[in-house]
Amino acid sequence: MTANEIAQAPCVLFAYQEMGYECMRVLLELGAPIKAVFTHADDPHEEIWWNSCAELARTNSIPVFTAESRDPKLPNRIAAIAPSIIYSFYYRHLLSQSILKCAPRGAFNLHGSLLPAYRGRAPVNWVLVNGESKTGVTLHHMVARADAGDIVAQREVPIDDCDTALSLYRKLIPVGADLIRQMHPRIAAGTAPRRKQDIEQGSYYGRRRPEDGRIDWNWPARRVFNLVRAVTHPYPGAFCVADGRKLMVWSAAISSELGNHAAPGTIIRPSLDSTEVACGSGSLRLLRVEFERDGEGAASDILTGIGRL
Repeated sequence: MTANEIAQAPCVLFAYQEMGYECMRVLLELGAPIKAVFTHADDPHEEIWWNSCAELARTNSIPVFTAESRDPKLPNRIAAIAPSIIYSFYYRHLLSQSILKCAPRGAFNLHGSLLPAYRGRAPVNWVLVNGESKTGVTLHHMVARADAGDIVAQREVPIDDCDTALSLYRKLIPVGADLIRQMHPRIAAGTAPRRKQDIEQGSYYGRRRPEDGRIDWNWPARRVFNLVRAVTHPYPGAFCVADGRKLMVWSAAISSELGNHAAPGTIIRPSLDSTEVACGSGSLRLLRVEFERDGEGAASDILTGIGRL
């Protein structure tokens, strides 16, 4: 497809976070005419670590809106813009059918998993919680049902033991941006591949809440480790109770995965740089912890004198 043909396919973006930023940047590099960007206002209670889609749009003289997708006036506003293509890049709400039908060449979402696995919310966190060894990015058509439309393309990404939710997300960003680089010209030309999902063979996960980070020391060491890395910074964190106070566990490593060293939750081997805790099977070394609102530090310093979690 020529640059002139791409320029004749106006786009509307629903975009947020770093994935939204990088995918928008790729579309701008391709010369795609972005007629409007709909995004979210940053939550002052959330740890903001990403580049702003709104700022990138304004820098490129693109109108920016923060209207919610449930706004009853929004479909008419989108229709008035007359986009050929709608993209959703990590926008946090589903788009209604009345919005999707405004784009004659299709409405497409970029999802952070290998669909049909891990449809729904927080796939990067869930794949770590569940101990998966791989995930990926999927570009798919949007339909009324969440993450259920036909697949255009997807790419696999390996998960390493050292990955946290943030490091894994950062692995996905260039993969997702490259999918847009490869597929946007074909989407604009109407020649992009598509194949149906068998969603009955996949899985769906809902929104995670801060209270989902509670540690149960009866779990195997691997399960506790996976929870810690799935919800550590910039997410709310894994936690337990120690000495009657809420203890945040920000970093941990598996010491062993077999055997019962002591009753679950027992501190069995304090050292200079970590504190080892018995789990239902195996044990975990706590590296960085924090009593709520007291400041983060080395577990060996903060847990001095405490015998059980």
